[in-house]
Amino acid sequence: MKAWYHTFFNGLPQVAWKAAQTHEQTQLDLELLVENLDFGPGDRILDIFCGYGRHAIPLARMGAWVTGVDISTEYIAGLQLTIDQETLPMEAIEGDFLDMAIEGTFHAAYCMGNSFSFFPADDMLRFLQKTEGLLRPGGLFLAHTSMVAEVILPDYQERSWMNVSDDITFLSENTYDPMSGRIDARLTYIQTLDSGQAEIETRTAEYHIYSIAEIGRMAMQVGLELIDCYGTVDGQPFAVGDEAAWMLFSKPAD
Repeated sequence: MKAWYHTFFNGLPQVAWKAAQTHEQTQLDLELLVENLDFGPGDRILDIFCGYGRHAIPLARMGAWVTGVDISTEYIAGLQLTIDQETLPMEAIEGDFLDMAIEGTFHAAYCMGNSFSFFPADDMLRFLQKTEGLLRPGGLFLAHTSMVAEVILPDYQERSWMNVSDDITFLSENTYDPMSGRIDARLTYIQTLDSGQAEIETRTAEYHIYSIAEIGRMAMQVGLELIDCYGTVDGQPFAVGDEAAWMLFSKPAD
């Protein structure tokens, strides 16, 4: 049975996600990646769940050799077009990171957005194990999510609306199961067309809620060390109730 995220990322949700990402936010993300991952021109970087390449493309333009992995056919096709047009030092691979073969080792890796929270415990261990295996000794991994327990539970809302852009509205209806530590979300995207009519698409998603300490212990099981955690994109120390967590892991040097 395929995981929910195999069929989620297409159509209006794709459009809405891209519309929600501002240039300012992307620039702040890039500054955090550059400051924390300690890489230079020619170093191999792995972008896990790269989306449409909002981080991977600028890093490749800086001279890093970037491998971007994503499950979305639409995103990878668009990313490949940009790579070809600009002759970027980059490759775009379509597939599920958990199951696909990726060659070589990487100086650093990162996973932005909430993709880090897609996995139940067994798959999270597989995710961390695979990431560890792809890093060179001393390599660094930065993971970002707004779905850790210390972020999502203090302000948990069963129902919330968000205006994504001038023409797209988003409704999230959430059910939290404390026994499994999972949020089941029913997500409705509404786009107002030029004709005045509305296009509506609904998806379901699952987010697995771990504390930062739990993630650190899982990472330790597979040979990664959680060395820092930020609560803001400019690198301030994490505090309960912050908007998200940016977790920095290290693979010990030989």
